[in-house]
Amino acid sequence: MKTNKGDEQVTIIGTGVIIEGKLSSTGDVRIDGNVKGDIKANGNVTVGESGEVDGQINAEVITLGGKVLGSINAKDKLVLESKAFLKGDIITKILVVEAGAKFDGKSSMGEVKEPLIKPVQTSGPPQNIK
Repeated sequence: MKTNKGDEQVTIIGTGVIIEGKLSSTGDVRIDGNVKGDIKANGNVTVGESGEVDGQINAEVITLGGKVLGSINAKDKLVLESKAFLKGDIITKILVVEAGAKFDGKSSMGEVKEPLIKPVQTSGPPQNIK
């Protein structure tokens, strides 16, 4: 479901919906159902209290109220709400943890870099370009 408010787009994965595979969005995403796979959004990602994600999440601002098993890369801010459960590593500039939130992993704060993606190797020896 998409809702439009001006130029803002929000994709909602409702309760009872199960998605298996990678999810990409140019806008915001709200998850109240289950996603088994990685999520990448150019906007914000919110995992509601009934939401579950088994995979990595990459977005500008990430708010967790549900359960996530996987690493988090929030370019700006990560908020772990009181009922959040996160098992995975965190990379973010700003980390907010409410009382009652559960987090099992490592956290790294500061300048957030793009996720590490290994460059594709072409066959043959490297060439010198002048």
